[in-house]
Amino acid sequence: MTRKGDHIKRVALVFSGGPAPAANAVISAAANSFLEDGRQVIGFFHGYSNLQDYHPVTHRLLPDEHYRIFNEKDLSGLRNSRGIVIGTARANPGKGIDKPADLDDPVKTTRLRNVYNALVDLEIDALISIGGDDTLKTANFLHEYQKRLPKEARRVQVVHLPKTIDNDYRGIDFTFGFFTAVDVMAKELQNLRADALSTGSYFIVETMGRKAGWLSYGVAIAGEATLVLAVEDVEGPLAAKGKNGDVHLVLPALVDRIVDVILAREKRGKHYGTVVLAEGLAEMLPDDDIKDLPRDEHGHLSLGRMDLGKLVALLVARRYEERTKRKKKVTGLQLGYESRCAPPHAFDVMLGSQLGIGAYRALVEENLDGHLVSVEGQLDLAYVPFHELVNQQTLKTEVRFIRSGSDYHRLARFLETRTDKIVEWSPGRRQER
Repeated sequence: MTRKGDHIKRVALVFSGGPAPAANAVISAAANSFLEDGRQVIGFFHGYSNLQDYHPVTHRLLPDEHYRIFNEKDLSGLRNSRGIVIGTARANPGKGIDKPADLDDPVKTTRLRNVYNALVDLEIDALISIGGDDTLKTANFLHEYQKRLPKEARRVQVVHLPKTIDNDYRGIDFTFGFFTAVDVMAKELQNLRADALSTGSYFIVETMGRKAGWLSYGVAIAGEATLVLAVEDVEGPLAAKGKNGDVHLVLPALVDRIVDVILAREKRGKHYGTVVLAEGLAEMLPDDDIKDLPRDEHGHLSLGRMDLGKLVALLVARRYEERTKRKKKVTGLQLGYESRCAPPHAFDVMLGSQLGIGAYRALVEENLDGHLVSVEGQLDLAYVPFHELVNQQTLKTEVRFIRSGSDYHRLARFLETRTDKIVEWSPGRRQER
């Protein structure tokens, strides 16, 4: 039987960005699909780190040093293993490309051209890109760059598999690793809740979730948090217009919001609790507060160094004392890194496996190029063109935020402590006012 993608004989995998549980389920399912069909699969080590520096003379890519050639025994038992078998990195070969015209600039596309040349010299027919929205952007760069090559130039087809524990991807309902990360951090939050109950104190927990609140909301819901706030909640008293018209977080208002919750719970006889904050709130602080923080290859702030949880905890304790003349122990901490290479949840293994097989089906059965592999409904495969996910003028991907008023947003609001109904408490009696 002749299939649309039978010309694809050698496929490469590249994993880029932060780790995510079930990464190896994706890699093993994809690799196994091609190997079972008599095709060759290689996996590049540490993202684009070596690809972007490729040179046919000074930096050739070598097997077992820069990439591995998979065989069947490499994949046995890999699906449920931790970590990433080919490693990852945040190297960004598209750095400096900000608009379509930049793809015609030989200087700005130097590293992108190195990636293309490396793939061609290794006789790669298709690249399976696995990563977050920045990695999707890079995959689209490579796809668009090849459109500008002479007609006779070799083409490397590109498909992308969405990965992020943040779950802020357009084009797919849930990303692999999200449910594992939620589960791991929610269990940690439950431990902290028990500690808070025992000591009559509060924990301010900062979770990963740079751009949207999916992860922080999931952790708060599953971990029974007292309150959760993410970037989608910066409105009303929490929001202020910056110099450039951007919306900034009003930190004193955030602190008072948390103190309001603490006082409302005390009215109900509850002197403990946990508050979850999405790390992305730090990026919404006024520019003067974050201008000196370091940034990564993609220009993102190093939020781990900001330590928003500890900062807010300090301010909450201080503000609580100002308002009540009493002291309250409030501890801030970060959660996230411990979840990224945790043993994958069964659902994430199933989802990741389907995405890996989806890469095979997209390339071999459908002969697609420039598409994201997606899953919808009951693990039904779907394929979304890059141009529906990437802004054609800015070449940037668009984040999927939690829609205010959506059922997911309202779920967290229903479960958290409300301050609009204050309860007078005494032993054996509750009265709302």
